[in-house]
Amino acid sequence: MPIETIFGNLQGLKHSQQKQLQRLYHQRIPADSFTTPEFAQRLAAISTEINQPVCAYLNRRGQVIRVGVGTPRKTQIPLTELPRYGAERLSGIRCIATQLKPEHPSDGALTAMALQRLDALIILNVTGTGFQRRGGGATGYVKETYLAHLAPQDARTLITSQTSGLEETDYSSPSWSISPAMSLDALSKQDFLDLVEGLEEEFRREFVGREVDSDRDRVVIVGVVTQKETTQQFQDTLTELGRLVDTTGGEVLQMMRQKRTRIHPQTVVGEGKVQEIALSVQTLGANLVVFDRDLSPAQVRNLEAQIGVRVVDRTEVILDIFAQRARSGAGKLQVELAQLEYMLPRLTGRGQAMSRLGGGIGTRGPGETKLETERRAISRRISRLQKEVNQLQAHRERLRQRRQHQEVPTIAIVGYTNAGKSTLLNALTNADVYIADQLFATLDPTTRRLVVPHAVTQEAQEILVTDTVGFIHELPESLMDAFRATLEEVTEADGLVHLVDLSHSAWLSHIRSVRDILGQMPVTPGPGLVVFNKIDQANSETLALAREEYPMAVFISADQRLGLETLRERLGKLIQYATTSG
Repeated sequence: MPIETIFGNLQGLKHSQQKQLQRLYHQRIPADSFTTPEFAQRLAAISTEINQPVCAYLNRRGQVIRVGVGTPRKTQIPLTELPRYGAERLSGIRCIATQLKPEHPSDGALTAMALQRLDALIILNVTGTGFQRRGGGATGYVKETYLAHLAPQDARTLITSQTSGLEETDYSSPSWSISPAMSLDALSKQDFLDLVEGLEEEFRREFVGREVDSDRDRVVIVGVVTQKETTQQFQDTLTELGRLVDTTGGEVLQMMRQKRTRIHPQTVVGEGKVQEIALSVQTLGANLVVFDRDLSPAQVRNLEAQIGVRVVDRTEVILDIFAQRARSGAGKLQVELAQLEYMLPRLTGRGQAMSRLGGGIGTRGPGETKLETERRAISRRISRLQKEVNQLQAHRERLRQRRQHQEVPTIAIVGYTNAGKSTLLNALTNADVYIADQLFATLDPTTRRLVVPHAVTQEAQEILVTDTVGFIHELPESLMDAFRATLEEVTEADGLVHLVDLSHSAWLSHIRSVRDILGQMPVTPGPGLVVFNKIDQANSETLALAREEYPMAVFISADQRLGLETLRERLGKLIQYATTSG
């Protein structure tokens, strides 16, 4: 991009007028001045001649780094091109803007200032003189000026509001200070650097004591509710996404919501909401925005360009958790496969560097771009991983056949993530499977032996119980494919224990989600037994409803070891039914 590029609306401008705008790049004002009368009057003259607002952006050395035709809102610097210093610093850039109507700074101009964290916004109200300059252009002069800048405040102040029936916790919007109208001479005599240094010192004091872990994502979550979802379903989805982010180690700063009849094809949410998200990101010092639904590569690119920080979707958060949780070689293998399959169609969103021609002996074909090279490399890696997963699948199939040859019945524990499956396996078999109050604490299937009473003879019989990966609402297809070996433990089992966290407010929705996933299995799983867990944490109304809806279910607390003997007896009956009816 040429250094003298003019941004904004250039339609109808003469060549000579564009040259005048380009010459602004050669101007420089003293570092301690907001502007000079000469520079301001020059902006006013150009603005009057072209009959449009003009904006000049300057760095702290007084150099003009951007010139635009239009309002501060229309000519603002893309957020991805701005320096990211955090909430305790300003961007190091000020904007001097002309207005052809005598009025206060508009909300749009002030919002643009906040989005870019400008050092200051100087508004020049311009009035024409009524006579023509030599060459035919009208002249103008600065009638009055306004000085606006961000004002420090407690960015952690919470506001609770009701929006479309949803209780929303929000952070206060940024505040700004606007001076009374003053003359150009009065503005020129003020010390710019004193103001900026004082503001940043106040911002630093405001954030002192707040521990900011640079390795920890500071997250704004965005949810979009459509007519297909109830308010409670939407709230449960957002709450679950917050827990997913927490499981990755991120810190949720804010949850934002929008109600739409249909998803915006370019940005998911509307233009105004995108600006609101960007403003919140700047105000709170967030470095990541997470959407509650899958995003296309184009949507990610558009959102990142307008918001200025990384944007991911729900699937990417789940993949990140899986990458952290995988412990065995098999689990890591399957996670990498899922990540690469997710990444492949999104390579085009990784910037211009991916589209440049690359070089390297023996690594690419003639004229092949870096994007094509990486896509080819990832495709080859996916192919190799797929073969390894197939080998893993064959190995587990041999193990299953050996168990079947020995005629040892098998039970698979399935359920929504964090339902307590690993805790139950440990309680039943005295195993030492890793447990935590986190989503997807278990990724690798673990099988242990368990003795249960025979349904007819009451003699002790040995069965195998397998702990499986937790299910989740709208489990991404890439994970379903990558975790075939785990899911086949479900389809090959003689029977299933469907474990439900009865203390969770969305337990009924969790049951439906698990059954939907089981219904998508290529092989119909064996008969199942519904087991309600965490009854010690559930209220009496929920218990009564569960007993009424599921009279054949078993009620336990794996953590407190309540109801386990009853469960063992029912497991014996489940095995008897599965092996005799099959």
